[in-house]
Amino acid sequence: MADYFAHQSCYIDDGCTIGEGTKIWHFSHVMMGARIGRRCNIGQNVVVSPDVTIGDDVKIQNNVSIYTGVTLEDDVFCGPSMVFTNVVNPRSHVPRKDEYAETIVKRGATLGANSTIVCGRTIGRYAFVGAGAVVTRDLPDYALAVGNPARVAGWICECGVKLASGARPPASATCRACGAEYELRSGVFDRRG
Repeated sequence: MADYFAHQSCYIDDGCTIGEGTKIWHFSHVMMGARIGRRCNIGQNVVVSPDVTIGDDVKIQNNVSIYTGVTLEDDVFCGPSMVFTNVVNPRSHVPRKDEYAETIVKRGATLGANSTIVCGRTIGRYAFVGAGAVVTRDLPDYALAVGNPARVAGWICECGVKLASGARPPASATCRACGAEYELRSGVFDRRG
């Protein structure tokens, strides 16, 4: 007996690894070679393509396709109908399966509803991509990015509360919700301690 839940309407191909406590909902498809961690929630109508890696405690909302070349680290949130791409210049008549670009979404990042992540990008730890944003370049840890193309508009705490506005990180910040402290060290904005 599997130690995960899969709704009777979903398809789980042979050769997948699915962690304990994970839930896979209606009309979803997990393809051969996919690796899904523990305690994940895979929403309705989600496709997890071959060889995708998904960490622990990841939440993928309805209507998301995780294409080959995408890695989601632990605690990532993918909002409803957000989009990943895996080829920079797709054409129906030109095969490009050998050109899939690697996209990495680091621990704790949030990708808002209807956002688009253009392939070959890295989304930093605990970064927050606003709803509808189109990410065309790498995002640093704790960045809040909005717009099309997405631009860094602020800095955000691990708990999801905005720390500061602006494209440049502050020298220091303390979260008004959880009290976590952050500082800029050698040009890198990170949690203190």
